[in-house]
Amino acid sequence: MANNDDSFIREVNEELRSDQVKYVWTRFRPLIIAIVVLIVGGAIAKEGYEWWDNSNSSSSGDKFLAALRLASENKPDEALAAFEALEKDGTGSYPLLARLRAASVQQARGDTAAAIASFQAAGNDTSAPQAMRDLAKMRAAWLLIDTGTYEQVAAEVQAMTNQGNPLANSAREALGLAAYKAGNMAQAKQWFEQIASDAAAPRNIANRAQIMLDNITASGKAP
Repeated sequence: MANNDDSFIREVNEELRSDQVKYVWTRFRPLIIAIVVLIVGGAIAKEGYEWWDNSNSSSSGDKFLAALRLASENKPDEALAAFEALEKDGTGSYPLLARLRAASVQQARGDTAAAIASFQAAGNDTSAPQAMRDLAKMRAAWLLIDTGTYEQVAAEVQAMTNQGNPLANSAREALGLAAYKAGNMAQAKQWFEQIASDAAAPRNIANRAQIMLDNITASGKAP
């Protein structure tokens, strides 16, 4: 992962400096999302596992694994049908897990609007642990960077940007990229500066924030 991150940063730096931002986001979106999920996963692993373990059902678990197998076999329609059935009839944690995985399948097949809606629904599920809801909101926000507005991204992750939140810097990065895309360089700069000045920021996020700050400075579009 470290080598991938270093390669990613070098290529992103080159692309951003040539002002091909849209191309970069299109090319690197899966890696960016994977990095975010890994960061989020580290923050919620203990709580998520305990929640899953306490509500484990062998029947729902078998169905979930079968649906995952269909997705891995590139059978998205069948996988989605299996996940949707599990959302309705599953027990314990599996309905929410099925909803999240279904959203990933929708994203993979190019149905971004449906994926965003599914992640948003999971994020608004008050019966789920807050950490899982935050994960869903983060996934929705990163998809909205490309397809939505700054305000839509902010609606998902603004509340996570407070110092001390384990997802604060991932949320700031999403907001910074959304502001950059919207042409609001001053606002983008503020978000990236918050990351760069946070000693607790993960190195890969801090590196990307510095790349964006360098690019904004070079553009001369922000004080």
